Amino acid sequence: MIVGVPRESFPGERRVAMVPAVVPSLTKAGLEVVVEAGAGTEAGYLDADYAAKGAKILPARADVFAAADIIIQVLSYGSNDKTGKADVPLYRRNQALVGFLRPLGSLETIQEIASKGVTAFSIELMPRTTRAQSMDALSSMATISGYKAVVVAADTLPRLFPMLTTAAGTITPARVFIIGCGVAGLQAIATARRLGAVVSAYDLRPAVKEQVQSLGGRFVELPIEAKDAQDARGYATAQGEDFYKKQRELLGKVVAESDVVITAAVIPGKTSPILVTKEMVAAMAPGSVIVDLAAERGGNCELTRPGEQVVEHGVTIMGSINLASTVPYHASQMYARNVATFLLHLVKDGKLQLNPQDEIVRDTLLTQGGEIVNARLREIYKLPALAAKS
Repeated sequence: MIVGVPRESFPGERRVAMVPAVVPSLTKAGLEVVVEAGAGTEAGYLDADYAAKGAKILPARADVFAAADIIIQVLSYGSNDKTGKADVPLYRRNQALVGFLRPLGSLETIQEIASKGVTAFSIELMPRTTRAQSMDALSSMATISGYKAVVVAADTLPRLFPMLTTAAGTITPARVFIIGCGVAGLQAIATARRLGAVVSAYDLRPAVKEQVQSLGGRFVELPIEAKDAQDARGYATAQGEDFYKKQRELLGKVVAESDVVITAAVIPGKTSPILVTKEMVAAMAPGSVIVDLAAERGGNCELTRPGEQVVEHGVTIMGSINLASTVPYHASQMYARNVATFLLHLVKDGKLQLNPQDEIVRDTLLTQGGEIVNARLREIYKLPALAAKS
């Protein structure tokens, strides 16, 4: 089978789905790799590096789609709502497509992908299990986003992060507050601590308290209890507005005392809950910084503008989207390793082996044979159940 790696076309996207160092693991398993010319350049990977590792360089995007049995991308059509639609005419029936497809974003887009007869796998839907951990690209990208959020905040804040004893006296450390302690939030805690800040964190899931403390952060406990705080996959679940109202009241004091607030509270498939109101922003000291990692889904801060940096009440609010792309070398390396492991799981004896009893296949398989076949997605979009195949 031939694996095709086209250049990412989303505006400003610098990552690439495969890096040269990972190519031999695929060729050793009997797969061929073809790469669009220049696909890895912005991430720091040259065509000559791919060729040296056994990949074939093709001059045009259409050539890659025409040659490949499996197309791997970072942002496939679905997650790429700017230029991704241009790839749809290049799809072939029974061709496999692997990448971020944002399946909970638009039913029409997923139906359009399905109509081309491609066998599409959505990386976002990878189960959070030990067995699938090495394939979890969503966690890999969240790790980078959490790290970069702190670096960006430190660069913007008009204060130093660490405590310093200087000839001018002692400088007190910056106070950083992380809201949402998933993968991105935990990495933000670790990074802020490494830079010397005093870190506090909050999550509606009490189970993460121990993780926060192990990283050197103070876990903020509120006298309210979330109902069914997380789902079976380990993700935080949406709560009622009464809960969020009470939560905002209790978080206000901590936010006002913080120099940096990083929000990373994302509910899969839903608009991000508002956790930082405009009144809370107004109570922060001038020069403070908010980095909203939930901006793509609307944002956790009421004043966030997705994709923009704004200043309100003297506070810089960063609605950063796609932060992982700003660290393209290592983001591409991590993504390529995750996807290569996934491909080696799917392909046996030169063929895609789609065992419906395998939860990795079952959870990530989005479309096949012209239909949306993912049971979870059909339930979310209220589509009738597919007839069982004999």
